Amino acid sequence: MGIFRRRYARGGGLGSLLLIVLAALVLFGDAGEESSVPSPQPSDPGAESRTATARALVTRVVDGDTIEVRIRGRKDDVRYIGVDTPESVAPGEPVQCFGPRASDANRRLVGGRSVRLVFDAERRDVYGRLLAYVYQGDRFINAVLVRLGLARTLTIAPNDTFAPLFARLERAAGRAGRGLWGAC
Repeated sequence: MGIFRRRYARGGGLGSLLLIVLAALVLFGDAGEESSVPSPQPSDPGAESRTATARALVTRVVDGDTIEVRIRGRKDDVRYIGVDTPESVAPGEPVQCFGPRASDANRRLVGGRSVRLVFDAERRDVYGRLLAYVYQGDRFINAVLVRLGLARTLTIAPNDTFAPLFARLERAAGRAGRGLWGAC
């Protein structure tokens, strides 16, 4: 929070105040809908892979929807399931509106922390990254990012367990003009 205070103290104005409010929501947000979302439950014969979980330590936040973790003694990249944040570090891609803010929020939420990864139908994407729903404590990070307007939904079957929840959160963020919906 120190950087936010310094910017505001120098007369950063309304933009800095909004960043402070966003940071407070991310860090101290209520135990709302995203916190009470349960892990995927088996609903079909092949669902046991969807309820598999793993503990990991976040060693680096790549951007708003990708992290690097240490899991079972080795490093692995994890791509959040069901959400897509604006680009901030993609090679050959321009930095998109709200990309750096989504990355910063993700860093504050999970950077250097222990997380629980919950897997869906497919474990890895075509780039070899683990695909997961990410929890830090009781906070469902994928949902937090959508609720705050820092991510859009990205449903790719068969990894779609929480697609209805993400769609609801995205509509609410859009109606409220939160995050990228009010700025981009």
